[in-house]
Amino acid sequence: MKNIDRAIIIVLDSAGVGELPDANDYGDTGSNTFGHIASSTGGISLPNMEKLGLGNLTDIQGVARTTECCSGKSLGAYGKAKEASKGKDTTTGHWEIAGIINETPFPTYPNGFPKEVLDELEKRTGRKILCNMPYSGTKVLDDYGVEQKETGAWIVYTSADPVLQIAAHEEDIPLTELYKACEIALEICAEMAPVARVIARPYLGDGVGNFKRTPNRHDYSVVPPKATLLDKIKDKGLDVVAIGKTSDIFAGVGVTDTRKTNIDNMDGINKTIKALKEDTKGLIFTNLVDFDMNFGHRRNPEGYKKALEEFDNKLPEIVDNMKDGDLLILTADHGCDPTYEGTDHTREYIPILTYGHGLKKGVNLGDRESFADIASTIEEIILDSNELPGTSFAKDLFKCCGSGNNHSHHKHGKNHKCQCK
Repeated sequence: MKNIDRAIIIVLDSAGVGELPDANDYGDTGSNTFGHIASSTGGISLPNMEKLGLGNLTDIQGVARTTECCSGKSLGAYGKAKEASKGKDTTTGHWEIAGIINETPFPTYPNGFPKEVLDELEKRTGRKILCNMPYSGTKVLDDYGVEQKETGAWIVYTSADPVLQIAAHEEDIPLTELYKACEIALEICAEMAPVARVIARPYLGDGVGNFKRTPNRHDYSVVPPKATLLDKIKDKGLDVVAIGKTSDIFAGVGVTDTRKTNIDNMDGINKTIKALKEDTKGLIFTNLVDFDMNFGHRRNPEGYKKALEEFDNKLPEIVDNMKDGDLLILTADHGCDPTYEGTDHTREYIPILTYGHGLKKGVNLGDRESFADIASTIEEIILDSNELPGTSFAKDLFKCCGSGNNHSHHKHGKNHKCQCK
């Protein structure tokens, strides 16, 4: 086997594995996305993620635990990670996975955005504004969609996350105009009311109960404040292929190839498999948003269960298309327990499930102190450097050559000591 020269991060958006120690500070005590989906639906069948050690991370009805060390029952390494950053939103989670720890959370707007923000947005876009409250993304269309169609106003709303969302009917307001309004809103918010993202939420339909959001969503994010893993890989002349909304989350910074998904999770999975077949080096970074958007926020455990099982069914195809020099990491960016009260994200551990041809099996990575351990690990393996925050677990992934402190499969970073027994 040659050195690892490509990492694949697949974010199962919101698939947390249990409350963090500080969950009470966020009103999320007792949350457990994976665990409660399974227990509330009579169990879940995830045989392929089970083989990677998922059942060792939390109690999941239908997913067995596997033994550790050299049993061969877990096909890779498994662990879970705390969020060192403050917050539980998409941007904060993804940025930490890529090596940025936010000490100060983005502000949220439980009472809506300040009047000066709305006044400026109306002035610069020429359209009035409806709503301006925290709202479910589907209910807001039922409550304001008819008025929006009659008046041509924007539907502006937020959530428990640091986001400003603008909904508009595609047949009444062109997508180009909606997207431009979101760009303007991001500029205004940067000056008056900081947010992590402004999200375009186009929809279609002709009345209450018939309004449906379309796949033409677009996220406009603030630029990361520091260099991320993506930047470091790109700066070395390697590939950074961003699939799904990944590029939007990083405002396109550090990305060499953007591949958006316009249908559903399966589109993202298929685009990831296509990318695996290509001769790239560096990073493939995929976000599968349906888990969060369609099932977590909508508190639909049955739908979430089905989506997880569909992903698990495709996991062997993902693995079959991996090259010898690939490292796969399955993870999440926060929780969104569909059985929990409210409709917001939940402050949870995220899973870390790894696999690579020829890498060690049955490795328990334990409870990691930061999502950034993922960035640190990939930085060490791909770039042979240790500059990003987080603690690398690279040394735990590789087999020993049997000759002291030298690795047969990996050009190790500084201060490496062989961990094989």
